[in-house]
Amino acid sequence: MGGGSPVSCDDDDEDSWIQRQQPNATPAGGLKRYATRKVKLVQGSVLSINYNVPSAIRNAVQPKYRDLEGTNEEFVKIRYTAATCDPDEFTLKNGYDLRPWMYSRHTELLIAITYYNEDKMLTSRTLHSVMQNIRDIVNLKKSTLWHRGGPAWQKIVVVLLFDGVDNVDHGVLDVLATMGVYQHGVTERVVDGHETQAHVFEYTTQLSVTPDSRLVKPVTEDSTTLPPIQVILCMKTKRAGKINSHRWLYNAFGRILNPEVIVTVDTGTRLCRYALLEMWAAFYNDKDLGAACGEIRCHTGKFRSRAGLVNPIVASQNFEYVVAFQLERSFEAAIGWLTVLPGAFSAYRFRAIVGYPLDRYFHGDPSLARIWRKGGARATAFGANRFLAEDRVVAYELLAGKGKKWHSDFINSARAETDIPCTTADFISQRRRWLNGAFTSTLYSIGRFYKMYRSGHSIARLAAFHVELAYNLVTFLVAWFSLAGYLLTMFVVNDVTGNPPDGSGAYAWPFGPATPVFNGIIQFVYILVVVLQFVLALGSHPRRERKLYLLSFIIFSFVQLYLFLNLIYLVKRLLDFRREGAGAESSYNYINEYYSDVGPWTVLITGVSVFGVYIAAGILHLDMWHLFTSYASYLFVLASYINILSIYAFSNTHDITWGRKSGRQDLNDDFKHPLHPPARASASSQGGVVIEEVQKPQEDIDTQFEAVVKRALTPYVPPTKEYGDGGAKSRNTTPEEDFKSFRTKLVGVYIFSNFLMCAVVLNDSFQSLSFLGDPYWHKIWFFRVWMWANAGVLLMRLAGCCWFTVFHRGWRLLFWRY
Repeated sequence: MGGGSPVSCDDDDEDSWIQRQQPNATPAGGLKRYATRKVKLVQGSVLSINYNVPSAIRNAVQPKYRDLEGTNEEFVKIRYTAATCDPDEFTLKNGYDLRPWMYSRHTELLIAITYYNEDKMLTSRTLHSVMQNIRDIVNLKKSTLWHRGGPAWQKIVVVLLFDGVDNVDHGVLDVLATMGVYQHGVTERVVDGHETQAHVFEYTTQLSVTPDSRLVKPVTEDSTTLPPIQVILCMKTKRAGKINSHRWLYNAFGRILNPEVIVTVDTGTRLCRYALLEMWAAFYNDKDLGAACGEIRCHTGKFRSRAGLVNPIVASQNFEYVVAFQLERSFEAAIGWLTVLPGAFSAYRFRAIVGYPLDRYFHGDPSLARIWRKGGARATAFGANRFLAEDRVVAYELLAGKGKKWHSDFINSARAETDIPCTTADFISQRRRWLNGAFTSTLYSIGRFYKMYRSGHSIARLAAFHVELAYNLVTFLVAWFSLAGYLLTMFVVNDVTGNPPDGSGAYAWPFGPATPVFNGIIQFVYILVVVLQFVLALGSHPRRERKLYLLSFIIFSFVQLYLFLNLIYLVKRLLDFRREGAGAESSYNYINEYYSDVGPWTVLITGVSVFGVYIAAGILHLDMWHLFTSYASYLFVLASYINILSIYAFSNTHDITWGRKSGRQDLNDDFKHPLHPPARASASSQGGVVIEEVQKPQEDIDTQFEAVVKRALTPYVPPTKEYGDGGAKSRNTTPEEDFKSFRTKLVGVYIFSNFLMCAVVLNDSFQSLSFLGDPYWHKIWFFRVWMWANAGVLLMRLAGCCWFTVFHRGWRLLFWRY
């Protein structure tokens, strides 16, 4: 996820923002002594206050939704609650509640948007798309559920989860205030000596702000008018991570509202039309569905822009995203076990994950000190890295529940677009977290597969799980040895084309007698740049070495291009030889011998798999545009995936921070928002505990709101300055030396195992290993195993894709109800 700088570069702007947060700030920018009112604390400790909303917001609500009798305040007042407790203690018993529960409404769909420090454009993109999707649900003409037992909008709640007050972009708060779901200057830092843990705002709005800073208001009875949207804004006072935000979602709000389905969305993700409806329908039509993910695409800019497909980093990710969902997610959905449920857009049945799955998931929350003291999962480097891919933790624990038979699915009709990194530094930083999380999560699921036998799944489903277990194991081994596999492929292929046997009369392609020298230089430079990757990964951050990483990407792209040219040459010579006839004399007979020894079927199936599978998947999904716009870029960047991303990830397993995008400034840990002075409680003459609260007149509220709207609707200008080295300093208490020791051992095993594989295959260069036999057959067997492993993985994905597109989609078309 990305975001804009939360701090203005202009000191005057910063000072004015600080002043706006004061409870006695005036519209003119000064301070004024306002009248006060006494507010009674619920159960003597819970501060919950209703504030008047600006008149413009109140009047924007359509008359048919207004409560003329005044008994319902959701359209005329915003509710603020200072939560001074842990999310596990945010309960009805302790005096905390939420408006949907107060109004006795059933929550069918709870949509959670997680936020870190994104700018107002990304925030508006996500929030406005969510509101448009809610409108599509409300506008359904025929439905078996949504129009039963009350209006559809009352069954949907949107929760905004902000990870820390200090990171919030000022423009985002102005946008939320324009919508009515936030007010400046009302938050309490301390209530009766107890520090506030989260600021909770509640309001039902019909206003929205688009990504291009346009205010959307309701107009008559037009179908494009947004319905009332119940919004809960939860702003944590301290940064504690995404998993901690989900504790507020599930353990605090989820237990009070008890929704049927919870949808998680990352800020920066834009939901396509009917995405929420399609996602919800999957759960409504399948009682055993515990979790699902939608199809996520890259949000690309104009073709020639930095975020456009002309950028190889963007184009390769675009191809990768499309193929991942067309093949990998389809294969896993056919079996019923999604290994990853992307946080950008996934959904869960609340009663399926509550209990053991969530308990295991929340072991990754560093704020749970009691788990750390018990030596919880996150107390080790392996466990900490596993929770970097938090979306994989729940994906496994959900299926392995004792006596349960929940499965997961891929809903390709629920589509979304997400923000992606556009620079090499951001790309490497993001993949460090992804790869390390996937690596440890895969090992965890393989090592604890036995838990599946305790579940309530059918024999057929368990058999299918074993197929995916084998698939995961092969995929893991291919990824682990990819560094050696790429080196061996390049060395052997270039040697075959450029160094023909003596006396064969074959031309050394492409530079004749000079080719072996050129190949030697290529190999030397390649090894040198690979070694450089370890040096860079172990010694610095990608943002500090942008030029070296960019140069590395270029060099590996050139190596990849040279390898492709050699492969094309081999295919041409082989076809020429076959066309001349098996008995014909040819200078290139040695190429045919290689081909025959490796195996014609091995070569043929691998070639068809590598190129044909992607085409077949595009045809099955009726989506092939990525093959024309992004496939070439992906092929060129592929070598960098192996030689840069993997090396950097394994070399930084001690780093368990999430990182952030370039241009996103974090405030210092010592920075504190200028919130209210501590709210001191006193005993009331009528019994109970009260505090004094500033009470502004409506005209001042309206005047201040005008300035807020002007700021919110000012077009967003992306920051040009980039900050820091890319990651907030970890506040975790895990011993750093233990994590570095784990990193050292892992990198050592990674380098040794890949080097050993190269030594065994190329042992003619290592005389001490001559006892292993004829080195020629080592190369042959390497190609046989390597090609079949890669082809097998691709063919398994294609088989799952075929099953998914034919049976899954057919079943949905015939039997789904809304």
